[in-house]
Amino acid sequence: MAEQPTHIHFENTNRWSTKQLVTMALMCAVSALLMFLQIPIIPAATFLTYDPSLVPAMVAGFAYGPGSGIAVGVLAVVIHALTTGDWVGALMNIVATVCYILPAALVYRKLHTYRGAIIGLVLGVALATAASIVSNLTIGVWFWYGSADAILPLMLPAVIPFNLVKTVLNSALTLVVYKVVSNLITPEKDQVKGRP
Repeated sequence: MAEQPTHIHFENTNRWSTKQLVTMALMCAVSALLMFLQIPIIPAATFLTYDPSLVPAMVAGFAYGPGSGIAVGVLAVVIHALTTGDWVGALMNIVATVCYILPAALVYRKLHTYRGAIIGLVLGVALATAASIVSNLTIGVWFWYGSADAILPLMLPAVIPFNLVKTVLNSALTLVVYKVVSNLITPEKDQVKGRP
């Protein structure tokens, strides 16, 4: 009979350090606050408002990986929904958030350069815009519009341009903000020359 070990070894499998968790919590709080900044950008549909809340989430995704970015983005949406009661808009926002952050952060993790950030952000813009169309025609129709006929006339003049402008603005701001804060939030060993 084999002798059993007399001690138990525990290994910390937590991927996020305390510094990362604190940074992510701060980014989540900033993201949730930025959701209250509502700027209408499409005159044909003033109910579609821009806010830069995805910038902290994308910065987290670039710094710590897609899971971190999605966690920051989704938690900010949930916090906003808890304060406003708009769960339908929150659900649609979560779909767009995941479709924006996940591809960008995945590409950047694989191609850790400025070029990789641009490619990832372009992919995120395209997928988030496509997801906004799908979520308006499904979630929006089920809970808000009652029929696709209510939203289809607004797709080309409002919904698609709005989501393109929103994600392109967030992408440009992400590049600027990440360049400024990356040295503060990313461990030195992970910093590579040529990163945004």
